[in-house]
Amino acid sequence: MSNASPVRDEPAAVKWTVIGLAMLFIGLFIVLPLVNVFAQAFVKGWQAYLDALVEPDALAAIRLTLLVTALSVTANTVMGLVTAWAITKFSFKGKSFLITLIDLPFSVSPVVAGLIFVLLFGAQGYFGPWLIDNGWKIIFAWPGITLATVFVTFPFVARELIPLMQEQGTTEEEAAVTLGAGGWRVFSRVTLPNIKWALLYGVLLCNARAMGEFGAVSVVSGHVRGETNTIPLQVEILYNEYQFQASFAVASLLALLAIVTLLAKTALEARLVSRSGRH
Repeated sequence: MSNASPVRDEPAAVKWTVIGLAMLFIGLFIVLPLVNVFAQAFVKGWQAYLDALVEPDALAAIRLTLLVTALSVTANTVMGLVTAWAITKFSFKGKSFLITLIDLPFSVSPVVAGLIFVLLFGAQGYFGPWLIDNGWKIIFAWPGITLATVFVTFPFVARELIPLMQEQGTTEEEAAVTLGAGGWRVFSRVTLPNIKWALLYGVLLCNARAMGEFGAVSVVSGHVRGETNTIPLQVEILYNEYQFQASFAVASLLALLAIVTLLAKTALEARLVSRSGRH
């Protein structure tokens, strides 16, 4: 096997200029702001940092963020699998339209997404009066926040699975069915092992977006301190109240989660590349 050669052989000056510009841009607009978040978070020392994190409203925001993220990721994992399965394993009218709908949250502003749920479930919305009369509170409560988060994060799992499952086709599943395997056995023994890394990759992206979502959540939450504020909303409130160190301390949690997600994403990408190289 011959060694692959570069497509282009640019002069060294051009090569290092391009690399330098890329590194400069990343350093100024990504690394420097990230470093500044942690610098501002610890500007008053470790004790002030910890005090900001264990403050009751901050703890409530952390708990709500974890709850909403867990519910959203679970829902989108299940429905992302179902949607990808339907699109890649079956032929039916409206498939192209369904694929278009999957991408809808990418093209709709998160603020508009939040307003959609207010119009549906708010006190003056289509279903709001009936829900209120029956003791169901959706808007300005965790169910509304969860619905908005599910909407904006839905495409991540499905979009990771669809191309892979289309490439794999249905040959292996059909062979398993021919050998007498039932639906669940085909899924757990054939389909899931083939898509598990792409599924985890989509779950990671979904998780990261769910934790950091601001626009849609801001519209449906009502900004009730200690009750409906997620971590991003808590950061905004603290900053607007000139509690800068506390706001950066809480924001550093999101930054840490982003770094952990990035490391996990990198590890999964390496695993995917290694796995594809063996086939």
